[in-house]
Amino acid sequence: MYALLSVSDKTGIVPFAKGLCELGYEILSTGGTLKTLLENDVPATDVSDHTGSVELFDGRVKTLHPKIHGGILQRRNHAQDTTQAKTHQIPAIDVVCVNLYPFKSTIETTNDFETIIENIDIGGPSMIRAGAKNFQDVLVITDISDYDITLQTLREGQNTLAFRRKMMIKAFEHTAQYDCLIANYMNERFCEKLGEKVFITGEKVCQTRYGENPHQKGAMYEFGNFYRQCLKTLKGEASFNNFTDMNAAIKIATSFGNSPAVCIIKHGNPCGFAIKENVFESYASALQCDPVSAYGGVVAINGVVDEILATTINQTFIEVLIAADFTAEALEVFASKKRMKIFTASQDGKTLAFPKDSIDFKHIEGGFVYQESDQISDTEISQAKLVSHTPASKTQLHDLHIAYKIAALTKSNCVVYVKNSVLVAIGMGMTSRVDAAKSALNKAKEMGLDITGSVLASEAFFPFRDSIDMAANAGVSAIIEPGGSIRDDDVIASANEHNIALYFTGVRHFLH
Repeated sequence: MYALLSVSDKTGIVPFAKGLCELGYEILSTGGTLKTLLENDVPATDVSDHTGSVELFDGRVKTLHPKIHGGILQRRNHAQDTTQAKTHQIPAIDVVCVNLYPFKSTIETTNDFETIIENIDIGGPSMIRAGAKNFQDVLVITDISDYDITLQTLREGQNTLAFRRKMMIKAFEHTAQYDCLIANYMNERFCEKLGEKVFITGEKVCQTRYGENPHQKGAMYEFGNFYRQCLKTLKGEASFNNFTDMNAAIKIATSFGNSPAVCIIKHGNPCGFAIKENVFESYASALQCDPVSAYGGVVAINGVVDEILATTINQTFIEVLIAADFTAEALEVFASKKRMKIFTASQDGKTLAFPKDSIDFKHIEGGFVYQESDQISDTEISQAKLVSHTPASKTQLHDLHIAYKIAALTKSNCVVYVKNSVLVAIGMGMTSRVDAAKSALNKAKEMGLDITGSVLASEAFFPFRDSIDMAANAGVSAIIEPGGSIRDDDVIASANEHNIALYFTGVRHFLH
């Protein structure tokens, strides 16, 4: 019995190979894998010795040979295949263990095209696909996490068709994802990311109990490894909707560097936000915006939750809480909250982490629309053009910065009111910007919040002066928006009439 081992990631390959040898397999191997095995006293035969053909073209050709692919692809219960294999002296290869050249890590560490090209695997995908195609007879392994279960399965004589089918599916997923990565890279490099075909691939992080509703199945996938490495579950199980809300909360909370920001999300929209001296003060201030909507919401805290903050949070039912870390005492405070779910997402244990993808897409029936991700730069805000007579104060500029980022990261049409680094009113997802403004002000009135002296941000231009007039009546002191309306002059005139500082950024941030 032959087992072919040729891996780029050599983690665990030595004990796996030794286990195969103990089971009576003869090991065939190549290049670096062969060297590793021999250095660790694992008997193995060079593929070149097995095929009688030397490696060619700096290793570009080494496994592309009938003795390799014939050994993998021959059908054991097919008389003609058996006869041809004997005639051409091609022994069967029953186990294929391959993982591929590190194309992903290569493009992450170099822009040298020659190096990138040489890290496109050819023989590896061919062997994997051959083994997967012939899974009726061949066991193909592509995931290092499957080494132990494979050895156990072989030792117990349970190398069943069902097990081989499972490994076959993983093998085709492995090569498909690899080819998608290469194609997307080439499109990004030569076609401005928008080639004739684009591929979206992900690896499952976890199954969710259901999708948006109980009658829908759901799961969470990721592009890289951020969630498997950084997201830790401390309590409960995240649902489909929890993931989408956490995404919105963390995106906003991490948009202000290391600031102790706190964002409260309900149904994908912010209903509270603040940046104060510490996360305790930020949470207390954020909750004031809309404590009714915050009930059962998702809270992202850009810092560590201690016992004092936990005790305050515990006074309101928060369904999902995510932070950089939690003290043991804080977790003890939440222990009795059966419905509460607690997570960390951090790389340093001090601040939240977020992957910030470079691409964005949205499903539409029959396909999807695909684009570069929207980015809100700090310079876009700091270099915004003052178009009114009255300039903003330092405090107002800071509040405008916060308000504008929240607006850009919230569903259009959106207006955001911020006062002293705290979100005091927000209207989002409305068909009219005026309606958004009215909704925000009505909510603030209901909550007993004083808007006087606040600043206002909109993610797109105000088409008429009515929104500025309304803001002035509410006591707004400064406004930031993209500008670009054919009635900008009217909007500016209104700001000047009311002595409001008005800034244009020149960049629209629709989020539909």
